[in-house]
Amino acid sequence: MEIRIGIVQSMKELSVELPEGADREAVENDVEAALEGDKLLWFTDRKGRRVGVPAARVAYVEFSSTVERNVGFGAL
Repeated sequence: MEIRIGIVQSMKELSVELPEGADREAVENDVEAALEGDKLLWFTDRKGRRVGVPAARVAYVEFSSTVERNVGFGAL
């Protein structure tokens, strides 16, 4: 599962690939709880790295169930 997070006053978005067994509903609940409490929103990606985003800076959160891999010059 991939999560894309838009950051307020930033043109770039943060993309985090979660492990295969990640429970989408649990992640959504964690996001909602962090946004309500104005806390840090933490994710652990497939490689075990921790990513923290201040909830006050989140513009949007987008969940994608599949991760597409584009390789080469002709891949779109």
